[in-house]
Amino acid sequence: MPDLVNRVALISGAGQGMGAACARRLAADGRRLVLFDLHQEPLDALAAELSAAGAEVVTVRGDVRSPRPGVDAALKSFGRLDILVNAAGILYGGSALDISEDEWDRVLGINLKGAFLISQCAARPMLEQGWGRIVHFSSTAGKTNSTLGGAHYTASKHGVLGIVRSMAIEFAPRGVTVNAVCPGLIDTEMVRSSISPGRAAEIAATFPAGRLGEPGEVADLVAFLAGERSGYITGAAVDINGGDLVV
Repeated sequence: MPDLVNRVALISGAGQGMGAACARRLAADGRRLVLFDLHQEPLDALAAELSAAGAEVVTVRGDVRSPRPGVDAALKSFGRLDILVNAAGILYGGSALDISEDEWDRVLGINLKGAFLISQCAARPMLEQGWGRIVHFSSTAGKTNSTLGGAHYTASKHGVLGIVRSMAIEFAPRGVTVNAVCPGLIDTEMVRSSISPGRAAEIAATFPAGRLGEPGEVADLVAFLAGERSGYITGAAVDINGGDLVV
């Protein structure tokens, strides 16, 4: 089923990693983009790259805990919002005994509270127009335990799946789907900053696929869930982990 509308996508965490890969993939599909991230410099670099390739791109520096500027930018610049890809997130490791209350609040604030607030804000115009796609990033950690993250990270990713399931049931009658992707260990800046290359290789060798995933592979999955042909998929938590978790 071809797209009949030049869809508008808001991508949080667009400055690097899987968020940036999703931006490139959706731009290749002809989506108009609002790139939303805490850091302006990587947004500007990505916007310049995509604009040079012919994409319509707006950047907004902001935080998923205060998502209104990103949604407003889509409505002001393009007159609509069709797709939310919430790729924003932070990863902290460590023992549960060493997690401070401030660190707990920061991880849950961005990964879980932020996921709820940005999807709540983005859903309103989608529900009004009767069409929308919301795709959240959970993790393999959302179904089991994190390889790298601590108890706060694991708890936040489990919580994201609760948001997805609840909103999916509520919004489905009005044409808006809500799904999650659950990546395993993906070769991103965040992962590379958390472990050494040697340790990453050791972990990857334990996966059936024998390697880390690539951001572009995750972006391909997100693009499908954000498209016209995924309308009968909602409330799903779709694994992409090289066989690391098979349930």
